[in-house]
Amino acid sequence: MKDAQEVSTAPLVGLGLIGGFLTARETGIRPLGGVVLAAAGAYAARTWYVKRGWPTATALSLAYLGGFGLSHPLAKKIGAWPAVFTVTAASAAAAHFAVDAAPAKD
Repeated sequence: MKDAQEVSTAPLVGLGLIGGFLTARETGIRPLGGVVLAAAGAYAARTWYVKRGWPTATALSLAYLGGFGLSHPLAKKIGAWPAVFTVTAASAAAAHFAVDAAPAKD
């Protein structure tokens, strides 16, 4: 496994949210999409914790899971793909600015 200091988490967020949705949609096996979502989220959370500590890791994990939850009612208003892209953009941006682009923690 790659050292946490070398991992960019915004792409992991995209992989988890978009990849999880796509996996569930294409296979018809929703739990399989959940596995993709959980694996990417866990890998990102490990990196958030190592780089910025538990408060940031907790906040970003809640944003990630909240985005997943929010995508469902949002999909009823704007469509499935636009909802997934919207929550992914918000979650990935939060991860990028809070961890990936932030100066290293001492």
